[in-house]
Amino acid sequence: MNRIIAAVLLILPFSAFCQVMDSSLREVRLQGAVNFRDVGGYATNDGHRVKWHKIYRSADISKLTDSDLNKVAQIKIVDVVDLRGVNESKGAPDKLNPGMDYILCPAGSDADLSNWMKQISTLKSGGDSMMIIYYSNTQFLSDRYKPLFSKLTALPDESALLLHCTAGKDRTGIGTALVLYALGVPYPTIMEDYLATNYYRAEDNEKKIKQMFMFMHIDDHVARDLLSAKKEYLDATFAAIMKQYGSVDKYLKAGLGLDDHAIQILKSKYLE
Repeated sequence: MNRIIAAVLLILPFSAFCQVMDSSLREVRLQGAVNFRDVGGYATNDGHRVKWHKIYRSADISKLTDSDLNKVAQIKIVDVVDLRGVNESKGAPDKLNPGMDYILCPAGSDADLSNWMKQISTLKSGGDSMMIIYYSNTQFLSDRYKPLFSKLTALPDESALLLHCTAGKDRTGIGTALVLYALGVPYPTIMEDYLATNYYRAEDNEKKIKQMFMFMHIDDHVARDLLSAKKEYLDATFAAIMKQYGSVDKYLKAGLGLDDHAIQILKSKYLE
């Protein structure tokens, strides 16, 4: 284990530290992608567990090698939900196996990226405020994540699904959190999965921080805020949902169209 990974483990909350200790089971090691992992195995509030080898999350998969694609085929991923914007996906198209069912869910992403590029070079006191504003914006949540839940509901029993964005942190983090919540996973566990991104992206983040300073003149502490997964970020999303809809359960119904029958289908497909 290199020094960067070791340092990240030391500063992780204990619960998230425990979560990454099963990385030998959870992480899919690939040459062309990072933060690629199984979100199975989590216990639910009613004593079930999320099935392994059914739902995966990842960062950008535009650089997958032939060996990587073979591994993706071996773990039976047939559906790919790309949460990036139109311009992001055009600039770095996903590497896919023949026959994969690919869907792009770009709602809000291109506008968000454009606004970020205008703001981040001027940030001096840190990036937390900008990230919390981003995570608190519920405007695009439904359009972005409805197709994900439609794919999950229809996924063949013998197959698996991958959701990803560019870093596998923000859009993928929120999407994964909503999926786990719909399956009945308690919020502290959902947060553990989210914060574990700091472990899985540790080396890549250090490279990105240097690049952001070199090419964009972004201060180190600002870059770290923007690239980190922090509890207050995901908290901001759930707080905004509860403020607008009254509860996350009401949002699943009103915002994502998941009635009791749809929730039961998801639980029957993805819980042991």
